[in-house]
Amino acid sequence: MAQTPVRTGSASEVEDAPRSATSDIQEIRARAVPANKASDIREIRGPATTSAYASAVAAASIRPKEGPSGTDAIRVTHDLQYTWDYACQRPDLRVLYEKSKDLLWNGRTEIAWETPVDPTAENIPDHMNGLSATSFWSKLDPKKDIPEVRRQQSAYMFSNFLHGEQGALLATSQIVELAPSADAKFYAAAQVFDEARHVEVYDRYLREKVEVVYPISGYLRELLDAILGDSRWDFKFLGMQIMVEGLALGAFGMIHQMTAEPLIKQITQYIMQDEARHVAFGVLSLKDMYRDMNERELRDREDFVILSSRLMHDRLLGQEVWERMGFPHDECEEAVKTSPAMKVFRKLCFSKIVPNIKRLGLLTPYVRKAFEELDVIEYEAWEPTA
Repeated sequence: MAQTPVRTGSASEVEDAPRSATSDIQEIRARAVPANKASDIREIRGPATTSAYASAVAAASIRPKEGPSGTDAIRVTHDLQYTWDYACQRPDLRVLYEKSKDLLWNGRTEIAWETPVDPTAENIPDHMNGLSATSFWSKLDPKKDIPEVRRQQSAYMFSNFLHGEQGALLATSQIVELAPSADAKFYAAAQVFDEARHVEVYDRYLREKVEVVYPISGYLRELLDAILGDSRWDFKFLGMQIMVEGLALGAFGMIHQMTAEPLIKQITQYIMQDEARHVAFGVLSLKDMYRDMNERELRDREDFVILSSRLMHDRLLGQEVWERMGFPHDECEEAVKTSPAMKVFRKLCFSKIVPNIKRLGLLTPYVRKAFEELDVIEYEAWEPTA
């Protein structure tokens, strides 16, 4: 479905935005929610909701059969920004906020959770699996081993989506504190709610349908810690809204196209509509930010773009799955890095990042060289998000 464009302009145009967005969400819901579930959703939304709420709380209290637990902490410092001018100064961001309110969805009532899921089935074609070309793949039992590989790889991928969404939840809550304008604070607050829903639905999908949750990848944790621990407000936008959310949007698009599993397809469709707005928020907020920045500060941003790109492109390969399955590490790493299907997947994950980096003026010769080495520079000609 075509994304609703972010509009800028006069007050009358801002007033028109909710009407357009409402028609979009009606179309999304018509496609995503099965017709036979409409009456169920209306019933849950009716007056008798106490039992539905209690059931949701009870379901959320069940721990997965396998998965991490506990808490962790890092020390972060930044200056909280009050703003005393609540009048609209950025119509483009205020339009985005209005759209966000109209496009709210409820993960409890609008996702068809009763859909049966077999995580061992070929929900994504096996030829897209980077390990399918290895020598040991042909030795695996097609009725026992290969189905378990599918389940473990699905668990790994969606677990890191889950953990990444928590990172987005934390980073966007920091943006509420750091953003210099009321318009940005309003939208960031709306995004915090989006991210909470995303954490909710990925957690539920993993616990109820896959029944395995992996700990966060060390490489993703490294990237999230860098974003959350930096005190500069634009790094939050650049790291989370442009890099992490941009990569997620590209990956979600691929998964939505390839998967044969209807529940994750529906979940992905809902999340994608949110992520497109989140990336637009970053692009709109950072426009002109780097135009007159001094050379030393600009190099910090360039280095960050390059570091985060390499972390996401070269190191998120699924090593934890190989270790759990007892597969040979070196052969697996080489297979995933050289697999034609995985090369295409990794490249397409940057289809939203590169044009947006160019739009922000950060596609400098220094960054361009790194994107050329990653073989993703071709996306500079694609349309930016906003």
